Amino acid sequence: MIRSLRERLLAPRAPSGYRPGATLACLARNLGQHNLAAAGVIHDPAQGWQAKVHERVEAHLLMHIVTCEFQLQLPAPQGGEVSLELRHTGALRRTGLACVYRKGDRARFAQLRDRLLKQAALVAALMPLDFKRLTLAWRDGQWLLTLEHMGGSEVVNRMPAFRRYIPISPQQRVHLMASLAQFNALLPNL
Repeated sequence: MIRSLRERLLAPRAPSGYRPGATLACLARNLGQHNLAAAGVIHDPAQGWQAKVHERVEAHLLMHIVTCEFQLQLPAPQGGEVSLELRHTGALRRTGLACVYRKGDRARFAQLRDRLLKQAALVAALMPLDFKRLTLAWRDGQWLLTLEHMGGSEVVNRMPAFRRYIPISPQQRVHLMASLAQFNALLPNL
């Protein structure tokens, strides 16, 4: 009896007030990608890339945050399992980009870090981009890039009750599309 009660209380579930797909619909309108909410894919036909988009829910006390995560998956001809994270440097102002080792081959990480940070177009697209998390991992012959933008998210509070969508500004949209296009062109050659 106590065990089943404990399992029900601790079972993973969506927070109260979470509306699946609502944030994706707002993001689709925000980015001008009308089929995003149904297909979960954002694309740029001119540059020939597409990325998956899905909602990610973070539950907190009396509130939850729904963010949209962009995933770009590309074939990788060269091997070497590695996982890294890209971050902005600087305490108050952005001064550059840093690669943080997560796991895998350290020699491959050092090579990737040097090649990524030497790409001027990629750095130019990422510096003004307001991202919360950007990870890059090589697994099973494929690159998986995961980018979580600060915009395109929804904050839902229960006390006081409010729901706010945080849009991606037009400038951030340009930087987001440019960074995804740069990664699409760069990753198959790494």
